[in-house]
Amino acid sequence: MKQSMFKELWNKMFYSGSRLYLFIGINVIVFLVLGILRLEYLFTRDIAITNWLQLNLSVPADLEKLLYKPWTVATYMFAHTEIFHFLINMLVLYWFGRIFEDFLNGKQFTFIYLAGGLFGALLFLLFYNIFPAFEDSKYVSILLGASGSIMAIVVAIATLVPDYSVRLLLFGDVRLKYLALVYVLLDVISIAGTNPGGSIAHLGGSLFGYIFIKQLQNGNDWSKMFQSRKRLKVVKNSGIPPVSSSRVPEQELIDQILDKISRSGYNSLTQQEKEQLFKASNKE
Repeated sequence: MKQSMFKELWNKMFYSGSRLYLFIGINVIVFLVLGILRLEYLFTRDIAITNWLQLNLSVPADLEKLLYKPWTVATYMFAHTEIFHFLINMLVLYWFGRIFEDFLNGKQFTFIYLAGGLFGALLFLLFYNIFPAFEDSKYVSILLGASGSIMAIVVAIATLVPDYSVRLLLFGDVRLKYLALVYVLLDVISIAGTNPGGSIAHLGGSLFGYIFIKQLQNGNDWSKMFQSRKRLKVVKNSGIPPVSSSRVPEQELIDQILDKISRSGYNSLTQQEKEQLFKASNKE
């Protein structure tokens, strides 16, 4: 039973075709590895291995240190060490990622997650190396966690469908644009708090998510750099006439609408197409 459950989770993460489950899966694996390594404390009364690995996964604020481990601008967005930080991030990623997948495709999810995380790390480095307030703390500060990437996803989908509503406990139905606005305002205020680096990275991811969707609505899909060119295939005519259909399958219709968003932007959709997309996104 346990093996079957583990296999089911593994298949959903890595074989379902969902980029959302793939990225959640990567975050889960890294978190579990770091957590298991902490058990070294039982034998050595120290967590030297975990600390070393954490330092080599996180982005250092000091540019000189970054020169020796440039890979951290990519690894930091998949690593967590605190349980509540990890759980909250994965829950927010799941909730907003599900909505994201209803309106946009996997390549766009991958691009926004990765590029949003990179943009968050860049803003973090700029702040810590430009503003005098961080002059002393930059030598000991690091950036770790998927929050910047997740905020890119949150703001991106809130920008694309701002009036889409989700139901929250105690608050009822709340539109995505208001949720995203609250997140961003809290991050702006928190720059002067106890975790300024994290808040700065959140804002970097948020800014990228907003810019990406605005460009997409203008017909510029930056995620197309992930798109491979399709090769033409020559098929011998068998003499059998093609089967015609007067009715386009529903999934094919939705795919056509999503392709139209990628080419011309969300605003190019007709009212009927927007309603069809909205209805499809609310189907279980």
